[in-house]
Amino acid sequence: MTVLKGMTWSHPRGYDPMVACAALWSERSGVAIDWDKRSLQDFESFPVEELARAYDLIVIDHPHTGQIVAEGCLAPLDTPDRAEEMAAIARGSVGPSFASYTMAGRQWALPLDAATQVQAWRPDLLDGPVTGWDAVIAQARAGRVVLPLRPPHVLMCVMTFAANLGRAPAPVETHGFLDPETGAEDSARLQELAALVAPECHGMDPIAAFEAMAEQGSGLALCPYGYGYANYALDGFRPHRLAFGDIPVLGTNGPCGAALGGTGIAVSARSSHVAAARDFAYYVASGPVQAGPYAAAGGQPGHRDAWTDPRINARFLGFFRNTLATLDASYLRPRHDGYMIFQQAASEVLDAGLKARTAPAALTAKLNEMYQTCL
Repeated sequence: MTVLKGMTWSHPRGYDPMVACAALWSERSGVAIDWDKRSLQDFESFPVEELARAYDLIVIDHPHTGQIVAEGCLAPLDTPDRAEEMAAIARGSVGPSFASYTMAGRQWALPLDAATQVQAWRPDLLDGPVTGWDAVIAQARAGRVVLPLRPPHVLMCVMTFAANLGRAPAPVETHGFLDPETGAEDSARLQELAALVAPECHGMDPIAAFEAMAEQGSGLALCPYGYGYANYALDGFRPHRLAFGDIPVLGTNGPCGAALGGTGIAVSARSSHVAAARDFAYYVASGPVQAGPYAAAGGQPGHRDAWTDPRINARFLGFFRNTLATLDASYLRPRHDGYMIFQQAASEVLDAGLKARTAPAALTAKLNEMYQTCL
């Protein structure tokens, strides 16, 4: 039996569906897959090129795309014999998930998991989602808000604020990151909210934030901006069940501009079993599998067939239906080679600036300077 090695990320949403689908694939194809997992922080920053030396299949984050193309460490998935399957997966893309792995005319991964910044609330503490900034601040003043501010999530908040107001970060025509005239407003808005939440938020990613909301005795009612995790909407997953919906809007453009997240399934160019690994990638990214065993195992699918399935939505408290508008209108981050260095460094500068109450205009100028350097 051929045995492939796969690397995903350490959370039930990232690991359990891969193991479940691999077991089904093994029965069907005779190819087994052993899955390892790494932390979310490692997933967001560890070089894919190093993983490609050790694994056949790699679950990746789309901002790495430019880097992996430059390094040549992944095998493109758009082979002629897969044209129809590729087109079907592209049609099933939720928001720009499929496009996020397209670069230099090739497809480097297939959407496996779709996510963007959305809002989460405790339905036993709030009647429903908040709809605007004033409501967010009111809840924060009452001590009921948690906000993931651990790098890179602090930077994702600024991106979402800017894009939601129609001034998406990193416009090509200026080669800057934030609009020099209005970017300070985005930094100031984040500074206002960060000052009202617990200092522990600076060490939290979305998983930690949702764990804090869902634990026994928690009085945290709202996470207004954080990457959605459908698992926390499952009955019995944690002591308190969370509900999810579109982001609170800042202007008049609706729930648009949330910084896209999610994951894709990629194949190492160093693998001795590229064809076998590619076969599994197409299998696990296909609509029937995404809406079937992948979702059933607790995954957060990347295919529209699952997001619009009434049975799946009923099980997850409407998570997919209630956040689909935000995901479809989400903002695709820069992906050029060098961006990942900027993302980490800029997140650290922004986080430190929030703690030190640095003037928003100065923060914006520093981020713009750093972005021009990464280009």
